[in-house]
Amino acid sequence: MITFPCAKINLGLNVVSKRDDGYHNIETVFYPIPLYDALEIKYMDDRFPCSANCDLKVSGLGVDCDENDNIVIKAYNIIAADYKLPRVHAHLYKRIPTQAGLGGGSADGAYMIRLLDERFRLNIGNAEMERYAARLGADCAFFISSDIAYATGIGDVLEPVDARGNLNGYWLALVKPSLSVNTGKAYSMIECAEPDMSCRDIVRQPIEKWRDALINDFEKPVFKMHPELAAIKNKLYDLGAAYAQMSGSGSTIFGIFRAKPDFELSEVFDGAFTSLLQL
Repeated sequence: MITFPCAKINLGLNVVSKRDDGYHNIETVFYPIPLYDALEIKYMDDRFPCSANCDLKVSGLGVDCDENDNIVIKAYNIIAADYKLPRVHAHLYKRIPTQAGLGGGSADGAYMIRLLDERFRLNIGNAEMERYAARLGADCAFFISSDIAYATGIGDVLEPVDARGNLNGYWLALVKPSLSVNTGKAYSMIECAEPDMSCRDIVRQPIEKWRDALINDFEKPVFKMHPELAAIKNKLYDLGAAYAQMSGSGSTIFGIFRAKPDFELSEVFDGAFTSLLQL
């Protein structure tokens, strides 16, 4: 059985306060986008010489971790601790770049939970799957439903947002240069504060009003460390984007266009991962 974990972008991201547990409370709108990995599981024959109950192969874009430490394996082990699961082979084909602010790893873990639930008829239910997913990472719970959501807490408290129609038919340009962002350092440079207006309320407004109101708090410290990211954002506006922003803590910059751009992203942003998607 196969499934296709999707990526996400953040429409606004406000770091509101630091928690006693060392994490931060945030406010953001998670928006699913049509950029997908592929994840397949098959029964493992009893005679297959593998000491682990979940054997994983990763192909496609590179992943900077040992396959045995991949979040797909962690998802299997979390569910196997409470449910009887057979041994499985898993194949993950990566198209979502890593360390990009697009949630690719979180999606893979959450979709593995969904896949195990469906394939082996565990009947866990979405609410319980979200609780399992939250144990894998702060934004993993979002990918159980993969519906546009307003997220608070550490990104694990989700509420629906009635704003999808704002972007139907728009085009999304993704640009991720080869650099990586140190998220911990970026957090350490942020001054926590309540936003003047919630990003949930801003995205309900026409996109023409977003540029001056919809803010990602990570941009200020990250752009200071990596000014080339600010240059990409400015370039997207120069090319006609209605709105542009860094997703998550980076390093992907996205631009939203009202019509399909008449230029080649790969030529404008030579050497970067680029993708043009219709929303």
